[in-house]
Amino acid sequence: MTMGSLDFSEAARQMGHIVRAEGYRVPTFRSPPRRPGQTRSIRRWPDGSVTVAVALRGRAPMAVLADMIDGVLAANDLAGREAGALRERLWEGVSRGALAGADCAQSGLSLVGSGRPNRRGLARRSHHEAA
Repeated sequence: MTMGSLDFSEAARQMGHIVRAEGYRVPTFRSPPRRPGQTRSIRRWPDGSVTVAVALRGRAPMAVLADMIDGVLAANDLAGREAGALRERLWEGVSRGALAGADCAQSGLSLVGSGRPNRRGLARRSHHEAA
């Protein structure tokens, strides 16, 4: 199963909260990358902002999440222990409720909130739940 655009948006939103809370720069996420055949790319803009583009189609949700996390680390020029700590924090955050593709659910991840199921059988965050 592949990750849909709504799940991708939710993952980006949740990662943004974590990255901001940790004091790092939050990149913009988009899909797909501009160059055909690429699974991910990063673009640095003159104003200092960074765009991370990740392909969704035909890819497992875990692969998409891994590319998003790697994009956050690259956007902040992180390496070593600092990168490892943020990577761990991001995986922890998405495993607690970022998205829900079949691959993620089978891996024990519960994604896209914890409310009522939507048309695809994924849990939907109610407007009363705090992010």
